[in-house]
This record gives sequence, C-alpha cells and structure tokens, in this order.
Amino acid sequence: MAKTLAYKILEKHIVEGVLAAGEPIGIRIDQTLTQDATGTTAFLLYESMGIGRVKTDVSVSYIDHNMSQFGPENHNDHLYLQTVATRAGAFHSRAGNGICHQVHLERFGKPGATLLGSDSHTPTGGGLGMLAIGAGGMDVAVAMGGGAFYLTCPKVIGVKLTGQLPEWVASKDVILKLLSILTTKGNVGCVIEYFGDGVKTLSVPQRATITNMGAELGVTTSVFPSDNNTRRFLEAQERGADYKPLSADAYADYDRVIEIDLSQLEPLAACPSSPDNIKTVSQLAGTKTSQVVVGSCTNSSFTDLMMVAQVLNGRHIDGMIEFAVAPGSRQVLEMLAKNGALADMIAAGARILESGCGPCIGQGFSPADGVVTLRTFNRNFPARTGTRGDKAYLVSPETAVASAIMGEITDPRTLKKVLGIKHPQVKLPEQFLIDDSMIEEPLTMEKATDAQVIRGPTIVVPESPRDLPDKLDGVILLKCGDKITTDHIMPAGAFLKYRSNVPEYAKVVFNCFDEEGSPTFAQRCLDSKAKGLGGIVVAGASYGQGSSREHAALCPMYLGVRAVIAKSIERIHKANLINFAIVPLEFSGPADYDRVNADDELEIDKLLDAVRTRDKLTVQDKTGGFEFDCKLDLSSRDRAILLAAGLGNYTRKRASHR
Repeated sequence: MAKTLAYKILEKHIVEGVLAAGEPIGIRIDQTLTQDATGTTAFLLYESMGIGRVKTDVSVSYIDHNMSQFGPENHNDHLYLQTVATRAGAFHSRAGNGICHQVHLERFGKPGATLLGSDSHTPTGGGLGMLAIGAGGMDVAVAMGGGAFYLTCPKVIGVKLTGQLPEWVASKDVILKLLSILTTKGNVGCVIEYFGDGVKTLSVPQRATITNMGAELGVTTSVFPSDNNTRRFLEAQERGADYKPLSADAYADYDRVIEIDLSQLEPLAACPSSPDNIKTVSQLAGTKTSQVVVGSCTNSSFTDLMMVAQVLNGRHIDGMIEFAVAPGSRQVLEMLAKNGALADMIAAGARILESGCGPCIGQGFSPADGVVTLRTFNRNFPARTGTRGDKAYLVSPETAVASAIMGEITDPRTLKKVLGIKHPQVKLPEQFLIDDSMIEEPLTMEKATDAQVIRGPTIVVPESPRDLPDKLDGVILLKCGDKITTDHIMPAGAFLKYRSNVPEYAKVVFNCFDEEGSPTFAQRCLDSKAKGLGGIVVAGASYGQGSSREHAALCPMYLGVRAVIAKSIERIHKANLINFAIVPLEFSGPADYDRVNADDELEIDKLLDAVRTRDKLTVQDKTGGFEFDCKLDLSSRDRAILLAAGLGNYTRKRASHR
C-alpha cells in the first residue's frame, strides 16, 4: 500500500499501538526543545521525576521569550535553565541567540526525525521533513526522560501545490490561503502533508513559514518532503551529513486532498482578530496604519529580511509609521550586519529589536489605541499585542514593507508602478555564517555530577494535582464562548515573567473576563475551594486553541478547577488538562451548553467509575433542576493518567514498579 510521508516517519518511530487513523499510539522522540516561558516548568517537572540525564538524541533549552528582564524574574529563569539543562545533558541556547524554531531549523533539525517541543509552533521543523509536534512541558519532560509521546494516529490531509509563486506573493500567502479553506477549528487529529510539483519551487525557509503557521489550523503538525532544496539548505548550514531524501509514495492515499495553484495566489492578510479571517490585500488597500513589525518565528529568516532590506535601500518609511524588524536568530542578524543590509534598514527608519519573540507575545511594541498594526506573525488573537481592542493584521514581509513605505495597507504588486520598485530576487546563500558560541553543549557525566543548579527565589516548584473525587460537587465559575485561546486563559506579555511561580501567575487566570469591582476569577476559585466545591469552566467550540502553554491547565488546577465542559477542546490543551488531572468533558448535545449558566452548582456522581470505563457521564445541574450528558473521549492511557492524579504522578508510579 502506498504510504504518506507522515506515516513513513510514524512507522519508524512507533513503540505502542497500531498505525490506523483514530487509534492511540506512542512514538519514540528523537529531539526535544523547550523555551524559557514553558521550559522552566518543564525542567522543574523533569527534575521531580528523578530521571537524571536526558535520553533523547538531542534536547535543547532555548531562551527567546522572556528577555525584557524588568525585575529579577527573567534572569532567575535564565540562570536556572542554563545550569539545569547542561547538567541534565541538554544543549542550551542563550538569550540573544535567537528564536527556538529558527535556530533549531538552522542548527539541529534533521529530516525524518521526530521533534517534540513545548511550544505550539514546533511544527516549523516540518519544513525540513521532520515530524515536529508541539506539546505541553510535562509531555516534553517525559520525552526527555526517554518516554514515548502519545497521540491519536492522525488522518493525513494532502495539500497538492502546483505552479510557482508570482512576484510579490510569498509563502505566507500559501498558509493564509489554506487557513481560508480549513479555518482554525475542526482539524484536530490531522496532519497536513505537502506534495506536488510546486513544492520544489519553495526553499526551506519558505516551507518553514508554511509549517510554522500550520499550528493555527489546529492540526497535529505539517510536513514537507526532504529533497534537493533541503540538501542545499543543510549543506549551507554545514550540516550536509544530516540530509536524507524523504517523500510520500506515488499515489499515496490521503484522507483529503486540497489543490493550491501557487501561480494563482495573491497577497493575503488575516484580519482582526483571528488567523482565519482572511481577505486579499487589494481589498484592504488604503487602510491607514500606524505600526508595522517584521519578525517572529514565522517570517524572520535571512531571505525574508534581505528582501525587506533591498526594498528599503535608499528609501524611508512613512513619517506616521513606527517600523520594527526582529531578526529570527543571531546568525541572521550577524549576516545582515556584515553585508550592509542592517544599515539599509536602519537608514530607512527601522527600529531593530532583539532576536527573540518580543512583540509576537505582547512583549513590547504594543500599538496605540484604535490604530491598525501590521505584523508578519502567526497569531492576532484579541489583545495579544498587549493592547485591548487591538486591530492586528497578519501579512507577509512583502506586504509589510510596502505598507511601511506607503503609510497604509498596500498591495506590494503596486510598488513597481507607483515607486518603480522591482521585486527583489533573493536567493538562499550558498554558505550561512556559522557561529555556535552562544549554544552551550551539555556537560560530561563527570562534570555534571558536581555542577550546581542555580535556583533563584522566584522559581517555585509546581504543586502536584490532587486525586479526583468519586463525586464531584462543583460550581460553574465561568461560562465563555467559542474559540477561547490559551491567551484568554493565561495572559502573556508582562505576565510571562511569573510562569516559574504558579501561585503568582495563577492570580491572572482568565483576567480578560474580570469586571472592575467584582471578584476576579482567581478569587472566585479560591472562595469555592474553601467551600469544598470544585471549579468548573464551561466553554463553546474549539476551547484552548493557540499556544502549548501548560500553565493554561496548571494554574487553573492550582486554583481548584477540576473539570472543563466544552463543545470541543483542542488537542494540546486537552492533553494538558489530562496531565494536570482536570477532566475534559464535551457536551453530548449543543443545546445543553445553552441551558447551563455561570454560578450553577453541578454534581457528577461516580466520576471515578466513569473515568475508568465509560465514554459518557451524566451531570446534575442542581441549580437549574435538570441533568445532561457529557462525552468522555479518552484513551486508556488518558484514563490511567487522570486516575493517577496527573502525568507526573503516573510517570513516577510506573517508574517505581519497573
């Protein structure tokens, strides 16, 4: 039987289960990555397991999120991660070395390997032909210890690319087109696999842009074949030995095929405030804007920024625009500095930001009230910029730089006619600048024995979850709508520095729904907990979309939330809920969502029996005087984890019985 590329890689890594769509499987993980916003907790959890040295081929701890260092919290995390990683046998990429996904693509990614990362944009590695999956920090900690990663064997959606991108149309427009087709919900349990003659026209950085933003589709991951373009990229990174050719079999059987003719695409934009709210740039042309930012793990490669620099060469940005550029890695920044492109951007009026996540996660460069901001990022969820009521559009670097020059949203295809600007022909360099001096190698076993881990006072070991009760008496502390993201649950921006201190970070759970003069969500949780009532969150469809941040489960667990009842729950967040012993339930009928209300007291009897053996359970709404059914869509392993009071306890118990 002809096989897809995704199934070929899964087949070589499967350690448990059967390769059949919808079945639970466990796979061996070759590489892991963490970043500082999730990595501190991941390594604390890893240490608590008592495993010692990492068991993967490569594990890397990156510093790229919390680099602002207002107060001691960020630097405390950096020192902890630097010392714990190298002692545990992991590489450590220091602050300033670049965004994890960009650096991993450059220096560590390997075609055919599996990569598990505690960041939802880990699928960037699919641009190299990796099976790269985002997960919560607890799952990554288990993988670092040699444990399998468990997932639902996916369906595979084939995306057939034909033709070639026209001038001024970018790989960003490919993924925006796909988002207009598939949207951000309804794709759980799928992998996107690209094939067709159009693939060979795309470089690795272009492919990585597409797989990176595939995370917004809600799929498990996305993957491209590994071909001569992959080989050229790896050879330019002095890693030619890591190359291997990989592709799907001819006539591979996909669950669905979507065809995209690259030659028919035009510049697109994701409008406020969802990555799937797609319009053509020509429809939006003339919209005044005040801010443009080029960067993020989606669009900060050397070729992206060289194109921007060449367009800006000898020109100036509009006087009413604040324009910023954030190179994706130190390699990119240094190459731009050496060839003069950085000077061209500075001369044009660009502000050069650090090689890190920065504005993409609300860490600075927030827009003014009521203005339009254009960003080459991957997410434009409400207030993600750090400004409430923001108007953030997601665009390609081509559209971004054209708009920065003109002061309004501009179709870059008009630049030649209006200003005589030709489309830059930027080629991948034959040789990248290689300088790994800011990547620290693991300590040897001998040196690691005596190495001290630096633990600042703001680093607090997370509490373990409590056992599930046989009867859950709870109260609905919040009823929210569809497409609630992890940004809604746990705000980023200035609050990220508290991620290594759960009691402090938990104070802002769901703060976007708090009303002035009323108790916060966190306070309502604690009040209910004092009364012996478990907290329950009710939500609509696609609950928990967005990042892999396990704090969106860990902090609610700390506050006493015991269950989430939603119309549907996204993959990574559902796994995180289970890992921290919060029961994920789905309404059996959509009308039941409308019947329940905030502050209703609920009762779930014989909860443990349901978790052990049943696919649905009955919930009593004691306030409303009715009952309704919920689905328990759990694998046998999910059930065992919930009954063990979370993945950490489950892992420790299994280890003690070996």
